[in-house]
Amino acid sequence: MLTIVIWAAGAALLLVNIILRTRILQLEAHLRALSDPQEQLTYLRNQAAAGNKRAAIKALRTKYPGLTLAEAMKLWKQIEP
Repeated sequence: MLTIVIWAAGAALLLVNIILRTRILQLEAHLRALSDPQEQLTYLRNQAAAGNKRAAIKALRTKYPGLTLAEAMKLWKQIEP
C-alpha cells in the first residue's frame, strides 16, 4: 500500500513539474515578444560605436537578460557592415 502512495505522489509531483515548466517557457516567450527588436538594435548600434563587438553584445545582454547569445549574434549580424 505504501508503494502505491509513493508512486502516486511521485506521479503528481512529476505532473506539477511539467505544468510549471511549460508555463515558465510560455512566459519567457511572451516576454521576448514584448521586447522591441528595433529598440534592441538601436541600443546595440550605440554600444557598437565604441568598436568592441564583445563588449557591445555583453552590454546588450545585460540590458535585456531574456536575450540569448544566439539572438544577440543575429542582431549583431544585422548591424555589421
